[in-house]
Amino acid sequence: MTEELPPLHVFRFQVDFYKSSLKDQVKDEPVSVCRGAFSDCTGLEATMEPKVIKEGGRNYGHNQRSGQISFATVILKRGMTNNHDLWKWYDMLGGGAYAYRLSVKITILDMAGKPLMAWRLEKAMPVKFKAADLSARNNEIGIEELHLVHEGMELEKAQGSANK
Repeated sequence: MTEELPPLHVFRFQVDFYKSSLKDQVKDEPVSVCRGAFSDCTGLEATMEPKVIKEGGRNYGHNQRSGQISFATVILKRGMTNNHDLWKWYDMLGGGAYAYRLSVKITILDMAGKPLMAWRLEKAMPVKFKAADLSARNNEIGIEELHLVHEGMELEKAQGSANK
């Protein structure tokens, strides 16, 4: 007997930013830097470039082998965080200072707010930070866009999730 899957609403998600160095971890728990609420997240994408091997005497197609994987830039739009740490992080990198890479966890929530699954980005670095336009007539909020490049992406199932 199969379990009924809960509806997946991709518009309910939260974004957490963590330090990921081993010396900052206690009991394998990452150190949280901040949490953000954003209205849009795009760029959760991985592309593998296949290697084509041409074999002499083989006239019907080529051998295809797996190649290098590249990741798209993740763009978080129209958001707010509970502190100024994302700007400080970007500003440190832009000013040429040493700035650590962060792990980013984008958790998709069910209708009750419980985690269903999460995308984890490894060694993320901000490459663009755009603040909202200032206008007394608009109701824009803090961060208009935050662009993140990263070195790896992994899909995690939520703990206690029925989807095994």
